[in-house]
Amino acid sequence: MQKNINIRNKKASFQYELLETYIAGIVLSGTEIKSIRLGKASIAESFCEFNDRGELFVINMQIDVYSHASHFNHQPKAARKLLLNKRELRKLHKEVRTSGLTIVPLSVFINDRGLAKMKIALAKGKKLYDKREAIKDRESKVRLDRVKKSFNQ
Repeated sequence: MQKNINIRNKKASFQYELLETYIAGIVLSGTEIKSIRLGKASIAESFCEFNDRGELFVINMQIDVYSHASHFNHQPKAARKLLLNKRELRKLHKEVRTSGLTIVPLSVFINDRGLAKMKIALAKGKKLYDKREAIKDRESKVRLDRVKKSFNQ
């Protein structure tokens, strides 16, 4: 078992402009938390959505089946409930309804007490020209680092 689990959504910061971040708990069954502790999860294509009762769920999160479980194993792509304060849930629900923002999962980690937490962000989708600008900045930074490295040697 790995010591520190940090499952990240690497594409989120490229595809979205992240406005606010929150830490949310995840409601999991026994085999789901065991798979996460082994690092067998992915949030690359997942998103968060409210149901009709105002509860927040993460959709399309992949947690692989636990290999040592019997017939009590979990569904790999089931919707999982996220736990936040009522005030935070109301604020997020209002922002999603009124301004057309979305909630994106950024990472899943295990805290000091052994509980699975998810870092989520209120985000706004980037336009194509914003993505091109990000690529251009990243490439110029790499070129600058190469020049600095060759200059120092």
